[in-house]
Amino acid sequence: MVIIEVSLLSGFIMTSRSRMLLENRTIVKKIEVKANVIYIYLEKLNDESQTFTLQLEQVIQVKNLKPASIKIYDYYQPGGLQISYYLGVGR
Repeated sequence: MVIIEVSLLSGFIMTSRSRMLLENRTIVKKIEVKANVIYIYLEKLNDESQTFTLQLEQVIQVKNLKPASIKIYDYYQPGGLQISYYLGVGR
């Protein structure tokens, strides 16, 4: 099982539409939202490229917004962690 761990930007939430679109993908086993982190559990990955789009909604205006992290790792072997950062589209 693979986990995509998305830390939300300060002042943002994931839209319900975005959650619904993710849940409808056959590769997605489960989605959890805890505090300001979204956990997307995937059955497995193969050599085929996958793209995931999250729609976020700003609910609080935050100055000096800092990048948030996206971590991808194998549930059973978290040592192979891949980390990336984002600021969102249009910034």
